[in-house]
Amino acid sequence: MANLPLIDPDNASTAAKSVLETVKRSFGGVPNIFRAMANSPTSLEAYLSFAGNLGKGGLDRKLREHIALAVAGINACTYCASAHAAIGKSLGIGDAEAKDNLLGKSADAKVAAALVFARALVTKRGRLGESDFAAIRAAGYDNADIVEIIGHVSLNIFTNYFNLAAGTEVDFPKVELT
Repeated sequence: MANLPLIDPDNASTAAKSVLETVKRSFGGVPNIFRAMANSPTSLEAYLSFAGNLGKGGLDRKLREHIALAVAGINACTYCASAHAAIGKSLGIGDAEAKDNLLGKSADAKVAAALVFARALVTKRGRLGESDFAAIRAAGYDNADIVEIIGHVSLNIFTNYFNLAAGTEVDFPKVELT
């Protein structure tokens, strides 16, 4: 059940309409997460800015989707799991791999290390130990990569919590969390 209304881009306030038009140009449509987040155009703009800036970093788009899936899985966010499985599919992440990612697993050792680190960050609420950092560095990630992984986990926690609280209706092919 939705706890926040979805803002209709055609009937939105001037501020919301402007940011929703930007979303439509960037994404080719306006997914429900953005329509719900448009209840606060400032929050939607902040999210888009954070996501856009992180997208300019060194982590490739596919790894960012693996991380998003792992965070959605640990937070049991069906909306984000579904959205990122669909986006991941367009990048070559198959259904079986997406399901593994939701559990923090990957057949690729370097991706797996990033997912273990991401899940540890969530479960330990940021209180990572030396062994967590040693493992991610041993997998080939440098300090800039580690900071970006933390940024992507944080961004995805925001969207997970937002969608869970808002009760955002899934408008992607629905992925069931197991």
